[in-house]
Amino acid sequence: MLTLILPPEQNDLLLVALRRAGRREVGGILMGEHVGPNLFIVREMTVHRRGAFASFVRRVEDAIGSLRLFFRKTGHDYARFNYLGEWHSHPSFAPYPSGTDDLSMLQIVQDEKVGANFAVLLIAKLGLEGELIATIHTYLPDGTRMRSNIRHQNGVELAA
Repeated sequence: MLTLILPPEQNDLLLVALRRAGRREVGGILMGEHVGPNLFIVREMTVHRRGAFASFVRRVEDAIGSLRLFFRKTGHDYARFNYLGEWHSHPSFAPYPSGTDDLSMLQIVQDEKVGANFAVLLIAKLGLEGELIATIHTYLPDGTRMRSNIRHQNGVELAA
C-alpha cells in the first residue's frame, strides 16, 4: 500500500487553497520524492483556479511549466523526484473519488505519453472545525484503484 506524506508547508498550502475556494472545487498536481518502498513525500503542489473538476486533463497541461521547473530543480532525477498525481476538493461531498474522477485518473495513468507507473488522487475538504479531511487513492495502468494512506510529516494519519 502506498503512503503519501504531507509536510507542514504543503498541508498549509492545501488549507489556504480550500479556504479561498469556499464551496467551489479547486485542485492541482502533486510532485514528490520517493523516499522508501511505497513511501512518497509531497515536495510541491500546484493550485489551479477554482472551478469544476471536469477540466482535469486541461489542468495537467496547464501544469507543464511547474513540472518542468520541478524537474530542473531536482536535477531531472525522475526515479527519485517525479509527478505523483492530482489533488482536488469536494467541499460539499465526501472526499472520495467519483466515477468522473476514476475515469480521469485512469486516462492519465494509461496514457503512454505520461508514462506513469501509477498516479495518486488526493481528495480534500475542510472539516467543521476548519481541519483538513482527506483521502488518497492510487491508480494503476491495469485499471486497479486502491485506497492508500496519507499522513502528516509528524506521522499523524489523515482519514475521512
